[in-house]
Amino acid sequence: MEVKDVHEKILYPVSRVRASDSGGSGVLIYSKEDSKHPGEFINIALTCEHVIAKNVTVKDEWDTVLKREVKRDVTSEVAIEMFDYDNSEVISANSIKADIIAYDKNHDIAAVRLHSKKQMPYVANVIPKSEISKLQIADPVWVSGCSLLHDPFPNSGTITYLREMIDQKAYIMQNAPSIFGNSGGGLFHGVTGDLLGLTSRITVTQLGFGMDVQSWMGFSTHPDRLYEFFEHQELQFLYDDNDDYYGAMDRRANRRKEALRSIMIEKEGIQPDNVGEEFVVGQLSPNASINDLGENTQSFF
Repeated sequence: MEVKDVHEKILYPVSRVRASDSGGSGVLIYSKEDSKHPGEFINIALTCEHVIAKNVTVKDEWDTVLKREVKRDVTSEVAIEMFDYDNSEVISANSIKADIIAYDKNHDIAAVRLHSKKQMPYVANVIPKSEISKLQIADPVWVSGCSLLHDPFPNSGTITYLREMIDQKAYIMQNAPSIFGNSGGGLFHGVTGDLLGLTSRITVTQLGFGMDVQSWMGFSTHPDRLYEFFEHQELQFLYDDNDDYYGAMDRRANRRKEALRSIMIEKEGIQPDNVGEEFVVGQLSPNASINDLGENTQSFF
């Protein structure tokens, strides 16, 4: 890629994420016209779930209709800082409120919808499914994110391991330097500029009473897992032009209702005729923790 491509495909789509008590990075992957509101745009960014985890609270609440406690997840807004550039120079940072529309602790991925209705000029392209199998060790890559919450910048390197299994989940290992704050930023292919995954873990070795960070042994979500997340969360519109945002939200609402019906029938033998969309049982994703990372790895803060 030319330097201009690195700017437009790898640097400009990356944002800084401000959550309740933490921060990290994000990648804008969708900015398309709102099918219900012509002239307005729907903008979606990805980040790591652990970056926004404190903005999600799961509560047990008594439901007066069901006469039982149900779990409801309550989310609060996060701030996405998008940057305006004059070539390589940051000329402004714009903080935009965003709603968490989907999250998965097991995959450590979250999707947020920005409140801005303006079209975003630079959007990352997720690697097509058909191209994933062509990835190889030594392929050039770029890591782009907000290291230590600095303004975004890219670091170059190569793929060093194609499928590292951590907690039964696949990661790509890369030697492009990354550090705390890069969580949720992008791992991009150095030839096509495609988004391969989100930087989410780094290697840490304990030396006596101290810790030594190997910034050149970072781990990003495998691209297969991006598509697993999209499909499990009914977000196919993020890569399928035949789908749209509202169709996805309808499918998610229907899955919640069907899940509620199944639980009521299985556990209490109740067969409701009308189950409203306001009844939410848990979250769509598993509750597996990503905090225990094994002997030599840990999540970014």
